Amino acid sequence: MAAAQAQGTESSLGAILEQVAKEKGIERKVLVETIEAAILKAAQSVFGPTRELEARFNEDVGHVDLFQYMTVVEQVGQPEREISLSDVEKYRLDATLGEELGFQVFWRPEDADKAREQDKEYGDILKLKQGRTTFGRIAAQTAKQVLLQRVRDAERDIIFNEYKDRKGELIRGIVRRFEKGNNIIVDIGKTEGVLPFREQTPRETYRPGDRIVAYVKDIDREARGPQVILSRSDPRLVEKLFEAEVPEIYEGIVRIVAVAREPGARSKIAVTSRDADVDPVGACVGMKGSRVQAVVQELRGEKIDIVPFDRDPARYVIAAIQPAEVHKVIVDEADGRMELVVPDEKLSLAIGRKGQNVRLAAQLTNWKLDIISESKFKQMEEEAILALQQIDGVSEQIAKSMYRLGFRALEEVTEATVEELAAIPGLGGNDAAERIKTQAEATMERLRQERIRQAATRTEALTERERLLFIRGIGDRTVGLLEEAGYKTVEDVLREDEDRLAIRTGLGIKKARAIKQGAKTFVDTEQKVLEQARAEVRRAADAQKQA
Repeated sequence: MAAAQAQGTESSLGAILEQVAKEKGIERKVLVETIEAAILKAAQSVFGPTRELEARFNEDVGHVDLFQYMTVVEQVGQPEREISLSDVEKYRLDATLGEELGFQVFWRPEDADKAREQDKEYGDILKLKQGRTTFGRIAAQTAKQVLLQRVRDAERDIIFNEYKDRKGELIRGIVRRFEKGNNIIVDIGKTEGVLPFREQTPRETYRPGDRIVAYVKDIDREARGPQVILSRSDPRLVEKLFEAEVPEIYEGIVRIVAVAREPGARSKIAVTSRDADVDPVGACVGMKGSRVQAVVQELRGEKIDIVPFDRDPARYVIAAIQPAEVHKVIVDEADGRMELVVPDEKLSLAIGRKGQNVRLAAQLTNWKLDIISESKFKQMEEEAILALQQIDGVSEQIAKSMYRLGFRALEEVTEATVEELAAIPGLGGNDAAERIKTQAEATMERLRQERIRQAATRTEALTERERLLFIRGIGDRTVGLLEEAGYKTVEDVLREDEDRLAIRTGLGIKKARAIKQGAKTFVDTEQKVLEQARAEVRRAADAQKQA
């Protein structure tokens, strides 16, 4: 009876390894090595790390044998690793000086009789008796845990290898359950994927059993839960859905150049064709809108604008801002910005609800876009011409010519080259250009001083933008660039390195140095005088109230 039970236990591990290897697709050799390493580690923790131990899987009986090795020496220095020659002779062991003796450590319950016999005969040398009582239980538990972990790791490797090439593709699945944090677990066939809350589309709701199409965003090998990370909010989901619906995209005739998306609300896609006979927009729309409607339906009603790509940036932006019409485009290539002038009645349409239309158009085209109504543009034009006329020697006609050539402010005149200014019709050549440039600088400084004097008469706090405009040589345009780059105060400018200031604002090193020097001058001298004057104004105001 005992022999039969022992035999059943002995063969069970081998059978388990065979079954696991077959079901999980793991090499049996790898599983055997894993079990051996687990038993050895457990043995070292129980019997002591200084012993020379070896765990070896016994194929005949289907379990792990444990061995301890001891070297024969004249004088024992390490009792757990060495045995004296005199003890070898005493116990009639077959070994000579310098050789290794191997003792099998009987640890399984089925080998209890052999263990007692060994302790009786060699107990004084091996000193294993105390550890045997606990090792069997620890070894079995450790082997089970390590085997389970190895199986889990192998399963994750299999899943990773199977799905790693599917990153960037569409995948279909069934919603199974919801986890903490509102993550959705999706059955995608051989494994489960996770649709994190951050990758879900606003206003979309699901229930267990619902079918879902998602974009495979990543395969995370180290993830504690499901490795396949899905997305319903990624812009590339729109791209892949069109690829699935439009044969011309799949075949490479029509190409999606860019996608801009606000998940659940609206998307814009820019398309182009490699074949002059194929209309890219028409191909994506389909007969009676069938193709685009299929995508809209999959995205649960999300609106989609299909835009023809154009190599001319202005034409591209005009197409992207549709359905609004554009009457005029002012391009600032240096700053990557465009001003779009639209009819007054179309302004809200161009901007879109909460700025959505212009925001998506900017994302799609990679241009900074400013939408201006015709009336506002006319007002800005008049103000700019009046500002240019403040330069001594600039008539209204010359100011209008300057405006038509792109000069919008005094600051732009001061930064222009003599050659650029000399090209203005009616100005009078290089000498006149030199004089106009000098006069523009003088006018900017005069206006700056006027702003400081006006601020000195006020009691209310100055804004940080006003303080930036007190820096010599800069106007609204430069202040705007500073603020966009993160420099909101004069102190921000002073703390920054000149090179970084030049790079982050795009103003160039010469202008950056001038700004830094102007900021230092203002803080060191002009600001103190300004604050003293403002303090006197406040004292006078307080005295008047008390009187």
